[in-house]
Amino acid sequence: MPLTVHQFPCLSDNYGFLARDEATGLAACVDTPEAGAILRELAKLGWRLALILNTHWHPDHAGGNADIKAATGATIVGPAEVTRISALDREVRGGDHVMLGETRFEVIESGGHTLGHVAYHDADDRIAFVGDTLFALGCGRLFEGKPDQMWDSLQRLAALPDDTRVYCAHEYTASNARFALSVDDDPALKARAEAVFAARERGEPTVPTTIGLEKATNPFLRAPHLAARLGAEGKQDYEAFAAVRAAKDVFRG
Repeated sequence: MPLTVHQFPCLSDNYGFLARDEATGLAACVDTPEAGAILRELAKLGWRLALILNTHWHPDHAGGNADIKAATGATIVGPAEVTRISALDREVRGGDHVMLGETRFEVIESGGHTLGHVAYHDADDRIAFVGDTLFALGCGRLFEGKPDQMWDSLQRLAALPDDTRVYCAHEYTASNARFALSVDDDPALKARAEAVFAARERGEPTVPTTIGLEKATNPFLRAPHLAARLGAEGKQDYEAFAAVRAAKDVFRG
């Protein structure tokens, strides 16, 4: 039976995600940006929370762990780095798997934004929760990792099937689109950017995206094709990615 995902806004620009295994009725919360909002959504849906799946340690992703565990008794699962701000019941890393009822999540190493960042992939339902590694038309800042680590992480995600739905943790897409247009003139990107701007004007979310759409239009995944424009011609792919990331870090559009 399928996995049902319920998405809702949290904080200023985060999304909260509740995922329910329809075979058993058990639910997971992917990250805990805002405990109160998450508990209200659970009550509204009438779902029974079994797991908290953390992608990384940042407070807008693991800061609600203690309150949600106290209210629900959920098991907290995440990479070891989460213990910087929260206790863990189970530590995971790339190559592990986590069961939510009959739904199997593969844990994908996705460090770069933070060193121990992970993503959770439900292959049967073609769903990936990617935290702050991959965004719609963007990627996370390299607060702890190096460009080669982040590039490798993005390539692991890009290797997923093109129709995989990607649930990233922030609504950054309009800003990302403005940057993308400054470094890439591909017609597919231009069309997507127009759709993004229109959706945001209507107050509609741009998440989830898909792996195929990101491979076609995301400048961070397209970095090798943009190398010449950014002074990285003849460089290795991760160096081209580093040039795109550096340009985004100073972009003020």
